[in-house]
Amino acid sequence: MSELWPWLAVFGLGIFHGINPAMGWLFAVALGLQEQKRAAVFRALPPIVLGHALSIAIIIAAVLVARISLPHRALKIAAAAILFAFGLYRLFRSRHPNWVGMRVGFGDLTLWSFIMASAHGAGLMLVPFFLGSPAARNAHHHDSHALSFANFSAPSLLAASVIVHTLGYLITTALIALVVYEKLGVAILRHAWFNIDLVWMVALMVTGVLILLF
Repeated sequence: MSELWPWLAVFGLGIFHGINPAMGWLFAVALGLQEQKRAAVFRALPPIVLGHALSIAIIIAAVLVARISLPHRALKIAAAAILFAFGLYRLFRSRHPNWVGMRVGFGDLTLWSFIMASAHGAGLMLVPFFLGSPAARNAHHHDSHALSFANFSAPSLLAASVIVHTLGYLITTALIALVVYEKLGVAILRHAWFNIDLVWMVALMVTGVLILLF
């Protein structure tokens, strides 16, 4: 079970990202309502998911490269500082990027999703899973069946983690977008709004602190 929990956590973070209306499903629903077509909702999903996945992949790739060149302690301190500082910054500056109109193509939606995911620090919460540790890397030499993020080769780790995370994000985003479009309508947000952004930014700051403690 200890080998499985990191994958479940990465998948779960994908679900959490998918729940956040600012990261995709609300835009998909808006496009569907604008065109009065369910197909417009589904057509918006591939570029939205692609942009999110690209944002996640870039963050993970940067951490894997840094893990090779930086001492483990320095990497932990840097990761903790970035997480805490970004969470604090977003708490005081929570306005979302708003540069794109409703007439958008595949490339526009992909870029929009990439910017939104990056602006929310979507990939940062995955950073702790890829920091690794000297003990974990040493253990890998003694146990060929060890399965943890610290022991994967960089290419396989990057691809597998992005796929697992994106799958959770895609399933959640698609389900919520379809339910809201077909049954609830965006008016539900007026009565059932919950500030997921606030929870997310506080979680980033707490994670930054925990990285230093463990």
